[in-house]
Amino acid sequence: MRTRALAEDPQRIAIRDALAFGKALYDRRTALGLNVAELAVRTGMTEDDIECIEEGGTAPTVPSLRLLAGALDADVRLTSGHDVGSLWFEAHTV
Repeated sequence: MRTRALAEDPQRIAIRDALAFGKALYDRRTALGLNVAELAVRTGMTEDDIECIEEGGTAPTVPSLRLLAGALDADVRLTSGHDVGSLWFEAHTV
């Protein structure tokens, strides 16, 4: 019998990771009261890039996570799962 990890479709995992990335970015951006244009300026990305991430159209990469975390004054947190809550930006403490 296959374990769940072996039975998981890599494409589905990638989609869930992208959705988690997008939700985390949206949640942190809105918590800071930033609009897409303001975050784009902070990161040097385009508004289209930010919107694409938030819509789940971009897989998270270490460089993109670092860039966005810096712009959002946050750390990136990950869990071992691949659900929508498995990635989030946690505000730096003072």
